Amino acid sequence: MSNDILLKVEDLRLYFRTTKGVLRAVDGVSFELARDRAMVIVGESGCGKTSLARAILRLLPRNVHTYSGQVHLDGTEVMALNEEQFRRQVRWVKMSFVPQAAMNALNPVVRVGDQVAEPLLIHNHVKSKKEAMGRVEEALRLVGVPLDFMTRYAFELSGGMRQRVIIAMALVTSPVLVILDEPTSALDVLTQANIMNSLKRIRKELALTYILITHDIATSSELANESMVMYAGQVAERSHAGGFYKTPFHPYSKMLMASVPTLREDKELAFIPGKPPSLINPPEGCRFAPRCPERFSKCDQDPPAVTMEDGRVVKCWLYTGKAR
Repeated sequence: MSNDILLKVEDLRLYFRTTKGVLRAVDGVSFELARDRAMVIVGESGCGKTSLARAILRLLPRNVHTYSGQVHLDGTEVMALNEEQFRRQVRWVKMSFVPQAAMNALNPVVRVGDQVAEPLLIHNHVKSKKEAMGRVEEALRLVGVPLDFMTRYAFELSGGMRQRVIIAMALVTSPVLVILDEPTSALDVLTQANIMNSLKRIRKELALTYILITHDIATSSELANESMVMYAGQVAERSHAGGFYKTPFHPYSKMLMASVPTLREDKELAFIPGKPPSLINPPEGCRFAPRCPERFSKCDQDPPAVTMEDGRVVKCWLYTGKAR
């Protein structure tokens, strides 16, 4: 693996047992992410974005049916580690996570400073609580939280401040990769913009690598270097951000972008007809075919992932004759 590649995921699968059958939440996902880059993962609710994050971080529920594939982080195949090794060497050490609905993730009866210090103490990053609190102060300054908030409780903070505290907790152990799942959800527009600007500044200052999971395509464009579109547990398109936001290739990507309003042009917003398929009984062939306006006979077969001349990867039969 190239020294520039920080994260490499190969054929990652995460299936869950349910009362109705096996649900294929993540179904053969592969991608690479270089150091000091930000990848945005977009797609409709239920397409597998959060499950992919939890598969990479090995935050798995009890009803796992299948968990397989390879995850290389900084040259190490972390899927080969046992749970204790992964906890001590990877999770909250090299990789950290800002969960969805993070504003509700803080303990209401523990002071903010103690909560941010917890990952440092659990993973023995520091020799004393005094040293931990010094690191906490650095992390809170970085995200723009006043230091007097360290002695407060979560219910005394605004939504935006609680979000910043959770981000500080993810940064305090100095990870190389931060996965953020909807970090600006449930916040007002101004606070969203401030949080995104802070994330952009922090990434540059610390040379971090981000994976940002979001529904907000417009906001994510401010941070993204790379983009990945997921549909029904699979990767529909993966490309550099400029190519995706300006000229998406996959029919699903095109329809997603057509649904996003813009400031610089007056366009009629489109919608995607139908609904996403069941991940328990997905359709044969291309999973987007039942909703695709460009469907043709070959779509009854599963399309390959085609690498284009500009480096983007598209899982669609329309591009099989245009491969690199």
